[in-house]
Amino acid sequence: MSILAQLRQDISETVSAVYKTEMESSQIALSHTIKEYGGDYTYVVFPLVKSLRQSPPVIAEAIGTHLAESSKYVKSFNVVKGFLNIEVSDLFWSQVLSDSNNSDYGIQPSNGKKMMVEFSSPNTNKPLHLGHIRNILLGWSTAQLAKANGYEVVKTQIINDRGIAVCKSMMAWTLMGEGKTPESEGIKGDHFVGEYYVKFDKAFQEEYLNWQSTEEGVSVYNTSQKENEVQEHFFKRFKNNYFNQYSKLGIASKEMLLKWEAGDPEIKALWEKMNGWVYSGFNTTYDALGVDFDSTNYESDTYLLGKEFVEEGITRKVFYKEPDNSVWADLEDAGMDKKIVLRSDGTSVYMTQDIGTAHQRYADHKMDNLVYVVGDEQDYHFKVLFEILKRLDEPYAANLFHLSYGMVDLPTGRMKSREGTVVDADILIKEIIDEARKSAEARGGLEGVADKEKEEIYRKIGLAALKFFIIKVTAKKRMTFDPKESVDMQGQTGPYVQNAYVRIRSILRRLDEDMQAQLTDYNLADYKGDFHESERDILLQLETFPVIISDSLKKYDPSLMANFCYSLAKAYHRFYHDCRILNLEDQDLKKMRLILSKSVADVLSRSMKMIGIEMPEYM
Repeated sequence: MSILAQLRQDISETVSAVYKTEMESSQIALSHTIKEYGGDYTYVVFPLVKSLRQSPPVIAEAIGTHLAESSKYVKSFNVVKGFLNIEVSDLFWSQVLSDSNNSDYGIQPSNGKKMMVEFSSPNTNKPLHLGHIRNILLGWSTAQLAKANGYEVVKTQIINDRGIAVCKSMMAWTLMGEGKTPESEGIKGDHFVGEYYVKFDKAFQEEYLNWQSTEEGVSVYNTSQKENEVQEHFFKRFKNNYFNQYSKLGIASKEMLLKWEAGDPEIKALWEKMNGWVYSGFNTTYDALGVDFDSTNYESDTYLLGKEFVEEGITRKVFYKEPDNSVWADLEDAGMDKKIVLRSDGTSVYMTQDIGTAHQRYADHKMDNLVYVVGDEQDYHFKVLFEILKRLDEPYAANLFHLSYGMVDLPTGRMKSREGTVVDADILIKEIIDEARKSAEARGGLEGVADKEKEEIYRKIGLAALKFFIIKVTAKKRMTFDPKESVDMQGQTGPYVQNAYVRIRSILRRLDEDMQAQLTDYNLADYKGDFHESERDILLQLETFPVIISDSLKKYDPSLMANFCYSLAKAYHRFYHDCRILNLEDQDLKKMRLILSKSVADVLSRSMKMIGIEMPEYM
C-alpha cells in the first residue's frame, strides 16, 4: 500500500470510529492544500454533510482531532469551512522518500492487456515535417506511458503510399528527373521525392495559367464562372475540374494511377523504386528522433480491405444499399449523418479501408485497446468509424480512442507542402542541435570532454528542447512553433529539466566508494530529523509521480508528464539553492539529502524517457 493510500485508510477508519459510518478508503479524495491555508493535503467533507446531519466545519474538526491523535502520519490540522487541511508528519515524508528510492517506483506490473498505438502515418510524396513531429512525439509518449501502466504495447503506422498525390511525384520525376537518384544528388530519399512533388505543382500552376489565356480556356473558364453560384469557392473548384478534364499533367497522372491499380509492371517498378527512396529517408528521421515501430501497414495493401464487411453489414442492417448500388451507414440516430462506405462502382472509400484495417490489426495482434494519433481535422471521421465498428460488434470497439491534436502553425502562418513552405523535420532537428551546441560552448563546462561525447550531449540537449516544447502543450490545443523559443535554455524547457539531472549526477560522482556503500545500506526509517520546506516540496512532487503516470494515460495527455518533470526540476533547483548537501557535518542529514537527490535524478530520468527525452551526464 502506498503511503497516500495508508493516509486515506487512516481517514476512513477515523470516520468509522467517530461517526460509526463505514466509508471505503477509495472514496476519499485528497488534494494538495492551497499554500495560504497551511498543510499538505486537504480532505473535503461536504459529501458527508447529508448523512451525518452536521455542519461541514463541525465534521472536519471532529475528524481532524481524532486523526491527529490516532494516525502516526498526521502531525496537525486546520479547518477552513468544510476543508480539512492536514499537515503530515516527518514519518510520512520518510516513507515517500523510501518509496521513491525504488527503481520501479510508479511503474505498474503487467495488467495482461495489449494496447496498439497508431502514429506518424506519413505520405510517400513528401518528407516528414514539423506537423509529423508533433504526431510522432504524442504517439511515442502515449506508447511509453502505456508500458509504464502495465500494457503490452504495439506501436504501428499506416503509410499512405498510393493515390494521385504519389503519382504526381512519379509523373514529375518521369518528365523532369533525367534519371537522377538520391545517391547521385546527395539528397535524402524523402527530400528527393518531395522536391518532385513541389515541381509538379509548380509545373501545373504554370500550365493552368497558360491555358487560361487560350481560346478554349477563356471559353470554358467564363462559362463555368457564370454557372457557379458560390463564387468564393469557384476558383478552387474550377482548378480541380481543370486538373481532371483539361490538364495534360493531371490527365497523365490519373492514367498513371489507373495503370498502377491495373498492375502495370513498369509503373509498379517505378512506384517501388521511388517509395523505397522515401522509406529510407523516413527511417533516417525516425532514428534521429529515437522512435521505432513494431508493425507497419501500407495503404497499397489495405485499400481493398473492408469490402467483405460491407456485405456482412448489409445482411445485419448496419448498412443499406441505394438504387445506384452505393452502400451507406445511417448514423442519424447517433447524432451523425449518413456515411458512404462503398461507391456505386464498387470501389472503397477511406472509411471502408479503416474498417478493414482495424479488423486485420485485431486478427494479427488481438489488442484490447487501439489509439489513433491523428489531427483534429479528422475528428468526425473517427467518430463515425468508432460507431460503425461498434455496430459491427468488433471485440475491441469499446476501447477505441482518437488522440486528436491541434495543428502546428509557424509565426508566419500555416505550412503548405505543395508550395514547399513546411518546416522540414530533418532541417529542424539539425538546427536545434546546432543551437544547443552554440549555447553549450558559450556557457562552457565541457572542457576535457571528448569531441564525440560532446556531440552526443549536444544531440540530447537539442532534442530535449524540441520534444519538450511540443509535448508540454496539451494535445488538443493548436500551437505555434517558435524555433527561437524552443531552444531557449531557460524557463519551462527540456534543457532546464536536464540541468537538474546533470546537477545531481555531478554531486553523486563526487562521492567516494565508502559513502556510496553507506547510502546503499542506509535505512531511511532511521532518519529522525525534520524536513526543510524545500525538501517537502520535492517529496510532495515525488509522491504524485505514480498518479501522474496513471492520469497521463487515462487522459491521453503526455503534457501532464512533461509539466510534472518541470515542476520536479524546479523544486530541486530551489532545494539546491536553499540547502547544503556535501559539506554537512550531520551525517544522517547528508545521507538523507543525497538519497533525496538520487531519487529526483532517477524519477526525472524515468519520466523524461516516457516523453522520449534522454538525459546527458554533462551540460
